[in-house]
Amino acid sequence: MNVTQGRSEEVVIASGEAGERLDRVLAARIEDLSRSRLKALILDGAVAIGGRTIRDPGYRVNSGETILLAVPPAEPAEPQPENIPLNVVFEDDDLIVIDKPSGLVVHPAAGNWTGTLVNALIAHCGDSLSGIGGVKRPGIVHRLDKDTTGLMVAAKNDRAHRSLAAQFVDHGRTGPLNRGYLAFVWGVPDRPKGTIDAPIDRHPHARDKRAVREGGREAVTHWEVLKHYQGNDGRPVASLLACRLETGRTHQIRVHLAHIGHPLMGDDVYGPGFKTKAAHLSPAAREALAALGRQALHAYRLGFEHPATGESLLFESKLPADLAALARSLAAPSGGSV
Repeated sequence: MNVTQGRSEEVVIASGEAGERLDRVLAARIEDLSRSRLKALILDGAVAIGGRTIRDPGYRVNSGETILLAVPPAEPAEPQPENIPLNVVFEDDDLIVIDKPSGLVVHPAAGNWTGTLVNALIAHCGDSLSGIGGVKRPGIVHRLDKDTTGLMVAAKNDRAHRSLAAQFVDHGRTGPLNRGYLAFVWGVPDRPKGTIDAPIDRHPHARDKRAVREGGREAVTHWEVLKHYQGNDGRPVASLLACRLETGRTHQIRVHLAHIGHPLMGDDVYGPGFKTKAAHLSPAAREALAALGRQALHAYRLGFEHPATGESLLFESKLPADLAALARSLAAPSGGSV
């Protein structure tokens, strides 16, 4: 189907559907359109029964009625396509998985209306975007901070968007979603693994920050120590943690790890008081950390159920060059070369 053109759908009400809401019946019968999208179409006058326009999503259908739905073509996305290189890990008609580099903002917003991942995806996917909510744009179901690298998935149509969004809302508690991160942190935790269960809300004094606050939104992060690193005095100075999210709050890993006293290396927002710790690193490690210029966090694992096939997909990403350099320098003997 050429997604730049509209289409029409015809649904004949079965006896078992009599008395159901119009929007509910259409959502069950037209799987690639979400119920919210269908509700909007009904309100816009896109549905007719017996030659009469029905604008009530709650209209109770009758057995044998023929419903005609006119689906308009997807509107051009407000963000414009931009030819920004992408590292595509997987792509089909329903979704795309990319390995996001540092410095790439995910979604247009104040201060970043262009040069975002959304702009890049619109250009890359072109007419394969059938429209999310009636707009030709990728369905962003999760985000990574601008300077966090790693795996992301985006939907290319309403059906995929609905399925992936539900999986991210569940966060793997009952479903197949698996989100894993590698985090280089200051210090060494006092046990090999643990769980941080601490609510997160906006910071009371800094608009762009988050903080652990009573009454905030539930936030749960599981972590496990993978490696310890010694400083130039032979004492432990940093660690590599594997983190798994059970919720998805803004800056969650950064806030939680700082909350337990082990902020991310290179995180000037949540670990500014740890800058002096760099004096305990080897010269090579100090140089690698300075060159990093960002928080040392990488989304290395992403698993989910394919929205169309039901297949379990799992992707893994190696450390990008800057974090790999940091890892090598931290692991090298004190004062040694990398």
